[in-house]
Amino acid sequence: MANNEKNEEGKKKSLNFIEQIIEEDLSKNKNGGRIHTRFPPEPNGFLHIGHAKSICLNFGLAGKYNGKTNLRFDDTNPLKEEQVYIDSIKEDIHWLGFDWEGREYYASDYFERLYEFAEKLIKQGKAFVCEMTPDEIKNSRGTPTEPGKESPYRDRPVEENLDLFRRMKEGEFPEGRYQLRAKIDMSSPNMHLRDPVLYRIRHMAHPRTGDEWCIYPMYDMAHGQCDYIEGITHSLCTMEFEVHRPLYDWLLDHIAEGDYRPRQIEFARLNLGYTVMSKRKLLQLVEDGTVDGWDDPRMPTISGLRRRGYTPASIRDFSERVGIAKRDNIIDMALLENSLREDLNKKAQRVMGVLDPVKVVITNYPENEEEELDAVNNPEDESMGKREVPFSREIFIERNDFMEEPPKKFFRLAPGREVRLRYAYFITCEDVVKDASGEITEIRCTYDPSSRGGQSPDGRKVKGTLHWVSAKHAIPVEVRQYDRLFMTEDPDKVDEERKDFRANLNPDSLHILENCMLEPFIKDAKPEDKFQFERKGYFCVDRYCDPHKKLVFNRTVTLKDTWAKIAKQQKQQPKKQKNKQKNK
Repeated sequence: MANNEKNEEGKKKSLNFIEQIIEEDLSKNKNGGRIHTRFPPEPNGFLHIGHAKSICLNFGLAGKYNGKTNLRFDDTNPLKEEQVYIDSIKEDIHWLGFDWEGREYYASDYFERLYEFAEKLIKQGKAFVCEMTPDEIKNSRGTPTEPGKESPYRDRPVEENLDLFRRMKEGEFPEGRYQLRAKIDMSSPNMHLRDPVLYRIRHMAHPRTGDEWCIYPMYDMAHGQCDYIEGITHSLCTMEFEVHRPLYDWLLDHIAEGDYRPRQIEFARLNLGYTVMSKRKLLQLVEDGTVDGWDDPRMPTISGLRRRGYTPASIRDFSERVGIAKRDNIIDMALLENSLREDLNKKAQRVMGVLDPVKVVITNYPENEEEELDAVNNPEDESMGKREVPFSREIFIERNDFMEEPPKKFFRLAPGREVRLRYAYFITCEDVVKDASGEITEIRCTYDPSSRGGQSPDGRKVKGTLHWVSAKHAIPVEVRQYDRLFMTEDPDKVDEERKDFRANLNPDSLHILENCMLEPFIKDAKPEDKFQFERKGYFCVDRYCDPHKKLVFNRTVTLKDTWAKIAKQQKQQPKKQKNKQKNK
């Protein structure tokens, strides 16, 4: 096959290094020309955006090369596994648009086969039962520059190792009393080859196998062997597993039969700015109440992104744009948000919503009159048609769209100034009404009846166009404005004093606005429906709100990358300060 393909614009697109490996394997008819990948999540937490990249990669490659992808749960640690995680993982994969076509497996399906493989290693003299404690094993490994010390039990006779291992299986011994270790090389420069532990005793019921087993395989003992059992051809892992690959191959060389071998290939994991990708740390945020569950819209979990209003297409597009590489780096959140904006811009229904309302009274508009005005549902898609927006004497506009003493480049409403109401009329501010504290409670304006639809018959132009909502017809809603969860791009660089990644949490990551006003078009909106509030951004109906009581909207993303603007200003600030010092 060729080393490139064509993208949507018809231009040649270079293959990534994994695609090049696959095409080389296909050209040699390796493994009979089969392509079979797998996605192997641990059911100990919800999937995040990094897992989404892996899902898109594994299922995408199988689709491209007419292959298959298995979903295999790595459920070898009953201490942390829960059914709720299994259910959420399957839901997330389907939501992203992929299906494993019934090939749903579990490492626990293969416990008997894995046990047989372990006995095979013992019989070959390649594994032994060790009586050292976990701490003693850890302390005997040496350092990357110094060899480790061999276990005093390393040369047990095969028969004795088999007897002890079988008794471990029968539950004769307490946890920590024995471990099964591979017999490789305690002086290897790769620490993972220094007689690694393959099996441990754990007296704990397993969610799927119950009390049948009290010994459980370690990750390295299960990973490659499950790949082998399932006929996986390309086992794709992130770069932290690169050092595990020699052990992956060593185990297969001593266990597998015939010419077939799965191949482990590593790629760079996805690190997204202003968040963390460790399930352990995400679980901390859930358990300590920092966030409202795994699907809190501030979380980088797939379910959190979905609740916030992200679309499957935007996440797939983001995964494609990030690409596949071998070098880890932090991806700018703006890239993910840009993929989302591009998708929602084409699909989202436009509506007008006022988040911080102040009343405008149009004094020369008849008191008991109202009318319907035509509004475009989506200028990017004419097939979405138009809607009717009610207009009346009293309307709401954004409070910050009015200033009594505006600066030079403020083109919105001000005393004596004329602006356009979107789809409606030109209005001119005549007066303001304030309460005892000086807060503006009402803006009094006049309108030009001849400017219906926002067009002036005499050709005069106005610079400002405002969105608005008829006060009589407005639907009150709650809006939750979400921001970055952390204040720094790399929260894993912990605070030097507190030594806790949570020291970088953004205290302003959530603002709740309870008295927002939206046009009546949204009254029938359902959970997860998405809209663009004109001039304000993209919003999604929260999946848990009761539409029959009060609609709750999550802000998905702003219309522009405001964080990039803030970052630019922060970078320019030191330069401005230097210039001031020079001027002094």
